[in-house]
Amino acid sequence: MSSPTRTLGRCEITTPAVGTHTADTRLIPAYYTDAVASPYVADLLARCRTVFDIKPVMCADLDTPGILAVASGGFVADDAQVEGLVIVQAGARIEAGAHVVGPVLICSGAVVAAGALVRDHSVIGPGCRIGFAAEITRSLLVADVLAKHPCFVGDSVIGRGVNIGAFCSTTGLRCDRGPVAEPATEEITITLDGQRIGTRQTKFGAVIGDGVALPAGTVLSPGTLIGPGTVIYPRDHVGGFLPAGARVR
Repeated sequence: MSSPTRTLGRCEITTPAVGTHTADTRLIPAYYTDAVASPYVADLLARCRTVFDIKPVMCADLDTPGILAVASGGFVADDAQVEGLVIVQAGARIEAGAHVVGPVLICSGAVVAAGALVRDHSVIGPGCRIGFAAEITRSLLVADVLAKHPCFVGDSVIGRGVNIGAFCSTTGLRCDRGPVAEPATEEITITLDGQRIGTRQTKFGAVIGDGVALPAGTVLSPGTLIGPGTVIYPRDHVGGFLPAGARVR
């Protein structure tokens, strides 16, 4: 099955076809992360042919009672604000002053600290640390992600051991076509080798590979793909595709 194409303005967009046997290596989850630390996350990524599938599949899992098949038993402080379905695995913590709005899965060893906001179809993987004024929404944090300072991560996949500096932000919504509509209507696309590829989503932030550190104040454009081991020097804006091991000044 070939990938369908369509036009947007004067540009042709290719949308990866669901169920095909081939995908550009730069679009598969394994290019960006090793997810063996969490059985659920490993299973989730194994079911996704491209990185564009991760959020829809994760959201469907969180919306289906019992499908996660994971036990709770973690710590939730009396002064934490928890709403909706929030699964806190044994060894995970939601501390006093944190705000979590389900459906959300907090994996073993993760900590959501005072002043943090986690909401709306998110999975916080094992060992992650979400700190004061950090907001996470509709995102997968694979494992050992540090978001300990004010920042925003939305509609994104963040790999193992990523450090998100203070005042960093993903952006998942197009704002170059007049007034912003909510719900969004413009599909987010990426460009690889001069070809525009559709994500099938109107909100798509970033995919950040294992071991990447975002310097403080970095803003990522919609549809940013950052390969593992990439080194990003201090700068205010990053976008497009950065291959594994790249150095960006």
